[in-house]
Amino acid sequence: MIKLLIVDDSALMRRQLTTLFQGESDFQIRQARNGREAVEENRDFQPDVVTLDINMPEMDGITALSLIMVERPVPVVMVSSLTEKGALATFEALNLGAVDYIAKPGGTISLSIVDIKDELIAKVRAAARARLKSKGATAGLALRLRTERQKSAAQTTDATPKLLRRGSPGDGLVVIGVSTGGPRTLEEILPFLHADYPWPVLVAQHMPAAFTKSFAERLDNLCALKVVEVSAPMPIETGYIYIAKGGADMQVVQRSGKATLIPKPETKEFLWHPSVELLGRSVLENYDPSRVIGVLLTGMGHDGADAFTDIKKRGGRTIAESEETSVVFGMPSELIDRGGASIVLRAERIAAQLNSWVGR
Repeated sequence: MIKLLIVDDSALMRRQLTTLFQGESDFQIRQARNGREAVEENRDFQPDVVTLDINMPEMDGITALSLIMVERPVPVVMVSSLTEKGALATFEALNLGAVDYIAKPGGTISLSIVDIKDELIAKVRAAARARLKSKGATAGLALRLRTERQKSAAQTTDATPKLLRRGSPGDGLVVIGVSTGGPRTLEEILPFLHADYPWPVLVAQHMPAAFTKSFAERLDNLCALKVVEVSAPMPIETGYIYIAKGGADMQVVQRSGKATLIPKPETKEFLWHPSVELLGRSVLENYDPSRVIGVLLTGMGHDGADAFTDIKKRGGRTIAESEETSVVFGMPSELIDRGGASIVLRAERIAAQLNSWVGR
């Protein structure tokens, strides 16, 4: 039995969410009307997982989450509106320890919550089994990033703005696939790639359309490389990390003799979006597999496992995130089980491996 605490200030939303989970046989449910009640219920009810709204009276979801993670850490799925403000608050929540998020399809009070029933239930089940990242790990990440930046500043006199650090894509590529727990995990990897990293990096992170622009901007502030959302066709260039636009898929094609990224509408052929599998297949069609590195990180399901296994079989190199650091050990586990992982690493060791494999 999964003990679920539903937190929302709207009585209608609480009723709708409760009805969805009551249709399952393995949920024991309680409700809270605001952040203050959520903190109290986390103590008394001791849930296995919490769905948490952001905008609430008395105490908002971000404040409640910070207290929950101090008093009694528990997997939390944020329930957020599809707005830029909602996206920024969600990323703040992920940094505080939330393991996943779900976007309300109709705004703050959604009358169409049933449209995301399957995704919501799957995410809550996965969250109930998720591995929480400690506050110490977050503090350690900040220290590593600060140390790396100080080292880079001491070793270079290059004052060229990041935006202008461009070049040809060379003959290699890194492609990364990630889902549940991805935003925090990517922040453990991408900021530690060297400023002169010679291969472009493509990232497919399962995320709603309204979130990826804010996510790319957040990463851009953290990374030495330029980070952009692919919302229109873009030639692939050195010095860039490309984030697939949510609500679409990203594909590599040839245009005017250049490898180019294009966003394309989601198709039912693939279960998850932006599709890691589609991106990986398109990379194999346009690059020498021996010059491709595939990295499969935390997430539920098996998106990308087949394509990345083919990368390894055809002479490329692949990394699977280890179970020890994966929030959900689904996608990397599938890659390992298929024999498609060249190496299995903890998240904090992946950037060093990428720098080592493709350093200048």
